[in-house]
Amino acid sequence: MSQSHVQDHIELIAKHEQEFLSQRTRAVRVSDAIAGFVGSLPFVVGHLCVFALWIGYNLLPHTRHFDPVPFSLLQTCVAMESILVASFILMRQTRLGRRSDERDHLMLQILMLTEKEITAVLGMDRHIANEMGLSREANTKEVRELSQDTSIEDVAQTIREKLPEK
Repeated sequence: MSQSHVQDHIELIAKHEQEFLSQRTRAVRVSDAIAGFVGSLPFVVGHLCVFALWIGYNLLPHTRHFDPVPFSLLQTCVAMESILVASFILMRQTRLGRRSDERDHLMLQILMLTEKEITAVLGMDRHIANEMGLSREANTKEVRELSQDTSIEDVAQTIREKLPEK
């Protein structure tokens, strides 16, 4: 495969990803940005600093404690933030799951098309080999079987039967 052919494929994949990202609504972009940030080291470090300052200030002697031990206000804030953060992460994961399903369906279509093309090429190769006097090579059991159409339904059913249930 030539380097320009590979580059064409890379550019096509990148174009599809850019189109997918550009079709997101403003709300989805904001949600993705939030989900991306909450999964980052700066988010964790920021929280550790805020918690340390909050707890430290409320433990200092001779100061007016706005959230005395057991830090009920901090607990409430953390619980509310946890609900929101979990929601943003789940929304992003759901969207990414849908995108992954789209890719899987595209890949399945391409693989099915490829199987049909290869089967057709093998059939033509067998015919050419027979015409050239190479009947023995063209008609081996394996080549004959591979040049027959593959029933996707049969393959899927066999997989369902053979794979253990989880």
